[in-house]
Amino acid sequence: MKNQLKILEKEFDNSKIRTVWDKEQEKYYISVVDIVSVLTESKDGRKYWNKLKQRLKEEGNETVTNCHQLKLPAEDGKMRLTDVVDIEGMFRLIESIPSKKAEPIKLWLARLGKERIDEEYDPEITINRALETYRRKGYSDDWINQRLKAIDARKEFTDELRHKGIEKSNDFASLTNLLTKVWSGFSVKEYKEYKGLTKENLRDNMTNMELVLNMLAEVSSTEISKSKNDTGYSSAESSVIKGSSIAKNAREQIEQETGKKVVTSERHINTKQLR
Repeated sequence: MKNQLKILEKEFDNSKIRTVWDKEQEKYYISVVDIVSVLTESKDGRKYWNKLKQRLKEEGNETVTNCHQLKLPAEDGKMRLTDVVDIEGMFRLIESIPSKKAEPIKLWLARLGKERIDEEYDPEITINRALETYRRKGYSDDWINQRLKAIDARKEFTDELRHKGIEKSNDFASLTNLLTKVWSGFSVKEYKEYKGLTKENLRDNMTNMELVLNMLAEVSSTEISKSKNDTGYSSAESSVIKGSSIAKNAREQIEQETGKKVVTSERHINTKQLR
């Protein structure tokens, strides 16, 4: 799941509350320690949380049951595992901590959730936010248009995988890696290394041609999957192999006609000076 997450930071009363948006589950996860620190006005919310967690666990509280760990940036800049819960779980946790800051935190959480609810009812909000982000980074409008189409194709692809019974994040990652490997000849890790990327998003650094072929692989895999009645990982895997092979054949034909490699180490980023 960590490869699907984008790490964000929200400021509250000069304190950082680390939040993570899980694209697969489509929900926010929030650092428990950060919220506890704000509520208790403590510099070390971890000690308070450890004691509270033990008490809640003994009481059989659902908040602890649903609490799990994700890697978030620590003060030293390194990614370290820390306890997180979703917005619903955080509301329940707040009820266990007497604090005058409880209401402001609840309002903040409500706004955080509202952002995503608004986007569900009006996708244009998401599109406009993406447009502004890419323009600010220096991408051309032509590339942005192609990227947004690729995002739409990716969502339809993952929706179809869910329809076929794929639920585990590792399975999504494995099928994505397979799709990339078949059409491009590179695994996701190899592809990123070839472009000299570390934490950057691979698709954000693809050329127009690479984006088009990756999108062709996903769209083809989606349509092939929809034409079959069977479900499960093996079925999804078969559709991905067949769909991405179509994109592979297109890549090879383009390379034969042009005499140039389609997959390149070129990084399609910041095409103009940032302002």
